Formats: sequence, C-alpha cells, structure tokens
Amino acid sequence: MSETETAAATPPAEPADAAPKTDRQVRRLARNLTRFSSRHAAGGDSTADAVVEYIGRDSTRIVVVGADGQWGDQVARDPETARKAIEAAGLRLHDEFPNDVALRVKTGQYEWTRMAGIQIGGPANA
Repeated sequence: MSETETAAATPPAEPADAAPKTDRQVRRLARNLTRFSSRHAAGGDSTADAVVEYIGRDSTRIVVVGADGQWGDQVARDPETARKAIEAAGLRLHDEFPNDVALRVKTGQYEWTRMAGIQIGGPANA
C-alpha cells in the first residue's frame, strides 16, 4: 500500500486538545448524573435509567429518569461522550425508552403549562 493510500484509509486524528475536553465533559456529566440518581432513589433502587437522544450535529441529549419517576436531562457533545458519562455514573443505559421507564416518568404543572403554552396559546415562554 502506498503512502497516499495509507493516509486516505486512516481517519484524521482529533485535535490534541479534544481528548482532555471530552474527558472533562464525561466527568462533569457523570457527576451530575450520579447526583441526580442518588437524589431520586426509591426504596432500595438508587439506579436511574438513561436514554441517549440525538439533537443535532454537535449535541446529544441524555434523558435520565430516577427510580422515583423524576426526570431531567443533560447535553453532551456527541453520543460517545454521553454513553461514557452514563457508564461512569453507573446508570442503566437503554437504546430507546422502555415502556416501564416511560410509565414511571412524573410530569408536573410546569411541564404541562410549558407544553400547552407552546402548542395552544398558553402562557408565553419566559
């Protein structure tokens, strides 16, 4: 294989400063996810469930549901970073929302007001 063919077959390397930034983001996200999971434990179950959702080219959403049904989200730069953070936090990772996790989600007045406000002329988004 010639040098040109080898260069074409090898993916470009990440910039030298990308790995430390990714590691910092994984640690920060994992710390937030761990804190959320422990605050929303129920009974003997302190492990939250997480799903990675695609937002766009430069961001990925981690949706996390606590054992008590409370939910939240965090944004990561890419799916791999999100998965690493979920693994570091010790959460259960799902490829898509399982029915039992979706049924456990609790929504409050805030969510219903925001959803209704956006779609049917409720209070303005402030």
